[in-house]
Amino acid sequence: MAKIENKDIIEALKEKSLLEIKELVDMMKEEFGVDPSAVAVAAAPAAGAVEEGPSTVNVELTSCGANKIAVIKVVREITGLGLKEAKEIADNGGVVKENVSTDEANELKAKFEEAGATVELK
Repeated sequence: MAKIENKDIIEALKEKSLLEIKELVDMMKEEFGVDPSAVAVAAAPAAGAVEEGPSTVNVELTSCGANKIAVIKVVREITGLGLKEAKEIADNGGVVKENVSTDEANELKAKFEEAGATVELK
């Protein structure tokens, strides 16, 4: 059997949906008896990386402000949710996107603030 390169695996993962990737992770847990995400997190400090802060954060909507319609549009654009689900997030607040890079989180925060919303990065 030919050895599959890591870059080929990454390219194949780009074509999968999040649900398919989650199923793959579950299969890896069952097959190898370990959580692949835990191994990746444990390997980072072993590599000698110095963290200055969290590498990923959650984008949490705290208030939609006066322009709720614009905020709903931003929520839909970012999450791909339907109108009803996006309206619930705009009305009640909560996490809009989880585990995003700090750079992406800052971009999302700017979009929300432009629409008049208040957002926290946690």
